[in-house]
Amino acid sequence: MTHGAGRRGGPEEKVLLLVAGLADLAVSTVGSALGTVRGLLRRSDAAVLAAEAEHDLVARGRLVVDRYAAVPPAHLEILARHALARRAADDV
Repeated sequence: MTHGAGRRGGPEEKVLLLVAGLADLAVSTVGSALGTVRGLLRRSDAAVLAAEAEHDLVARGRLVVDRYAAVPPAHLEILARHALARRAADDV
């Protein structure tokens, strides 16, 4: 599939090109990651690196869970607390 000069492709061609670009990026990223893993496996302190990586991943996971799993208090609950605080302040 060639893209001639001055010729504009339709939305299907654009989607195809985007998917092909993403696939190429994924393949090159996986290839470089495998090279890095091979290099790390040759190191004598691989066990220490693996333990540190596990610790870092657990900490990162904790941050993600805290960020997305925490349920904010209900809006009406907040309003009720403000009303109670105002009443208590007025009674003083």
